[in-house]
Amino acid sequence: MSTPGEQFAAIAHSLLGTPFRLHGRSASSGVDCVGLVALTLHATGRTSRSPVGYTLRNLAADAYLPLLEANGFFPATDVPLTGDLVLARPGPGQFHLLIQSGCGGHIHAHAGLGRVVLTPPPLSWATLGRWRLAPD
Repeated sequence: MSTPGEQFAAIAHSLLGTPFRLHGRSASSGVDCVGLVALTLHATGRTSRSPVGYTLRNLAADAYLPLLEANGFFPATDVPLTGDLVLARPGPGQFHLLIQSGCGGHIHAHAGLGRVVLTPPPLSWATLGRWRLAPD
């Protein structure tokens, strides 16, 4: 039997190649990193709450962090596990959500490549935090 994180990662993996679209929430028309998490949560049978009003560049992510807990995630401080949600900083004023894959890489909606991709390890961006999906 798989863990909630393993199920979460497997669904995210099935979305590889989905087009990128800012504020997108649909596999057919596209997703951004928040949309990838929302779509994947929905596919696991969970409801999701997404932030509104964000852009590709944001000065801070603090206002959005309470949504992680509201969506069933709790802070993970031990070793990374498949399905962990990672908050990274790709550049100044940029925050990005990625899903830890079973191979050690990360599944995420890549704006520059225009689609959901699997990035092999190691992650080259600064990791700001990691959260794990709680059991139902």
